[in-house]
Amino acid sequence: MIKKKVIVAVTGASGSIYSKVLFDRLLTLRDQIEAVGVVMSDNAKAVWQFELGNQDYNHFKDFTFYNKNDFNAPFASGSAKYDTMIIVPCSMGTLGRVAHGISNDLISRAADVVLKERRKLIAVVRDTPFSLIHINNMKTVTEAGGIICPANPSFYSLPQTIEEVAGTVISRVLDLAGFEQESYRWQEQ
Repeated sequence: MIKKKVIVAVTGASGSIYSKVLFDRLLTLRDQIEAVGVVMSDNAKAVWQFELGNQDYNHFKDFTFYNKNDFNAPFASGSAKYDTMIIVPCSMGTLGRVAHGISNDLISRAADVVLKERRKLIAVVRDTPFSLIHINNMKTVTEAGGIICPANPSFYSLPQTIEEVAGTVISRVLDLAGFEQESYRWQEQ
């Protein structure tokens, strides 16, 4: 099995639970992963602290964290061959910068690299409702090869906790990223 090199970008949109659940799940998939590089915006850290009441993002020592302005991070270049980028949650500001090729920080630069190299970009947008600007930016990113995966949970697995609800979205994201995982499958239980 070829192991994946994954970039996880966390922006300041509401929905820190999604990134936390993704981090937890990636730990269980270590045998499929060569590297996980993480970049968080300042707002992402503030929102995480507000929504989750902790700074547990500091406890994921299996991942390599990069400063949002570190253009020397390996995934700032296509030569590092990171094959998947997940932006979770993806703010509409980040989506707009990605859609228009504005590489003003490591998140938008990494997304630009992933798209130009024709690799997998998954943007877990969380805002609602969408303006026409948001919709057009989603269209632009999709046309460039990205995948827009709104943070819309499913309920047919009968989730009981907020983490289980968020997990329905993250299971979908991990499927889109090509991971083999145990997950609820409609009509297969």
